[in-house]
Amino acid sequence: MPTLESRLAVRERPSRPYVMLQRWEKLAFLHWRWDAADIQRTLPSGLFVDTFQGDAWLAIVPFLMRGIRPRFCPPVPGISNFLELNVRTYVHDEQGRPGVWFYSLDCDQPLAVWTARTLFHLPYQHARMQAPMADGWIDYNCHRRGEPAQSPFRYQLSDETCTAEPGTLEFFLAERYLLFSQSPRGIRCGQVHHTPYPLANVKLETWSLEPLLQAGFADPKRPPDHVIGSPGVDVRVYPLTS
Repeated sequence: MPTLESRLAVRERPSRPYVMLQRWEKLAFLHWRWDAADIQRTLPSGLFVDTFQGDAWLAIVPFLMRGIRPRFCPPVPGISNFLELNVRTYVHDEQGRPGVWFYSLDCDQPLAVWTARTLFHLPYQHARMQAPMADGWIDYNCHRRGEPAQSPFRYQLSDETCTAEPGTLEFFLAERYLLFSQSPRGIRCGQVHHTPYPLANVKLETWSLEPLLQAGFADPKRPPDHVIGSPGVDVRVYPLTS
């Protein structure tokens, strides 16, 4: 299992060049406590479920992607801003590196879907998505191509923020800087760098379990066990490594 020191170490800025710049905004992390053995059965060889006090966690995360661009390039109107909703869990590899495993990433920008699938081997899905905002409320809706059901979310972030204390559940869930993907050459590891999330309480009025069902999980038949949000962070993305 990763140690607290290894969890803190991945927050350090890498010395190698980054390849992309992004901003992630208006994030809502909806988490369900899950049986660790059920999660482990879904993971590829070489990855292991990461737990907090014996529990695994499964999440739906809707948010806004802004200013997405390669290094040294300016944002491009109509391409650089889009929406993304992912279904994720938390894992570590044989080296004890803690990270994220994505079951799906819905996105309404076809070029982003192609790029992520091709260069990062991530399971991006084409979707129609909207996120109008009024009076601080975000009415987020995702409708994956080829699926009959839509996934609506209505949430509001509080104005007050704080960073997660190392060792807490919030730190375990939010402070993730590595992702793992399955490539033809085996498991690959990608890294991002950003300041620690400014975390905010979330009022959650509407949520959908459809993304979990699409990922093959059973209906938990309850609201999320933990909800937290963030107004956003600026992100540097690094190339995949082994």
